Amino acid sequence: MIKINQAVIVEGRYDKIKLSSIIDGLIIETNGFSIFKDKEKQRLIRRLADEKGILIMTDSDSAGFKIRSFLGGSIPNDKIYHAYIPDIFGKEKRKTEYSKEGKLGVEGVSVQVITEALERAGVLYESREDTQRREITNVDLYEYGLSGTPDCKQRKEKLLRFLDLPVRLSTSSLVKLLNTFMTYEDFISSVEKCFEDSGISGLKEEEK
Repeated sequence: MIKINQAVIVEGRYDKIKLSSIIDGLIIETNGFSIFKDKEKQRLIRRLADEKGILIMTDSDSAGFKIRSFLGGSIPNDKIYHAYIPDIFGKEKRKTEYSKEGKLGVEGVSVQVITEALERAGVLYESREDTQRREITNVDLYEYGLSGTPDCKQRKEKLLRFLDLPVRLSTSSLVKLLNTFMTYEDFISSVEKCFEDSGISGLKEEEK
């Protein structure tokens, strides 16, 4: 797995699936052109850019460049890395027809092509990590009633709105985002503040 410090921005679900087998890092989908109207997702991407920078890896067709250009128009250049997939003509295995321009997208190219694109983007390097830092985990979400409990969906949505994060985030994406934006101590503090009006800070409190 290739460790990427920046948040990686891709177009769709299959691009994310492909990169998830190669990259150890946060991967965010634009869901194609829907990013143009999704203000919530736009705010998230700008916030990620401010926190850790973003790496844009869209397809090499005109649609991919439109999305790349759109994102680049609202984020400072020093916060963006660009990974470009070369023009490789062909058809993805899952598709019955060639794309409009006949080019392979991120999901269709080889691991070597992706690795070379990352290398050209200048994001392949050893990062210094705080080995003493306590990471936020799926277990923490469960213990604070944010997953695996009867009312977890409502509690998670409330916390996401409190943190100004997209409410449609999956649990795995939420864990990665929380570790991007805050420490474990910040997470506990946010949960307590979010639910202080109900007098419940989490299942840990309820079990006492």
